[in-house]
Amino acid sequence: MRMMKKNGQVWVETVIYILIGLALIGLVLAFVMPKINEQRDRIVVEQTLVSLSALDSKIREVIVGGNGNKRIIDFSMKRGTISIDPIQNKITFVLDGMTKPYSEPDIDIPVGRIKVRTTEGVKTSSVDLTVEYGPGSDIVFEGGNLEIKRLNPSPTPYRISIENKGQIDITILS
Repeated sequence: MRMMKKNGQVWVETVIYILIGLALIGLVLAFVMPKINEQRDRIVVEQTLVSLSALDSKIREVIVGGNGNKRIIDFSMKRGTISIDPIQNKITFVLDGMTKPYSEPDIDIPVGRIKVRTTEGVKTSSVDLTVEYGPGSDIVFEGGNLEIKRLNPSPTPYRISIENKGQIDITILS
């Protein structure tokens, strides 16, 4: 009879220790996860800056190269949307759902040729990365289309052709 009491006590202690351990793990995760998400968002913005800068570099090479110059670039997008606006001659990459603002809200911050603008929402923020092209570098989409073209996230990279035909013709190959 006495042996059975000790056996039950051991099980109760074991369950209590497990519950205390799970509570401690939960507390640590509650404080650490927001910081991890914030860092992940910063890394995504910085990787997007590098990708958009590479796309801009190819477009500038085509502009400088003159008529007939053509470049092809593979462009990866795991998150966000990119808009090619032929009327305003600009390309904008929008990243929504950021846990914290990337920069000071509602102020354009130049990073090279790219303007970074953070917009705060109620629970999340969005970051707009914009590259503008001046006069003499008219952008058209797929042979003269002047509609705004939006590209959504894709598991495979977009293959983009950029060709100088007197205008900068951007075509999505795949």
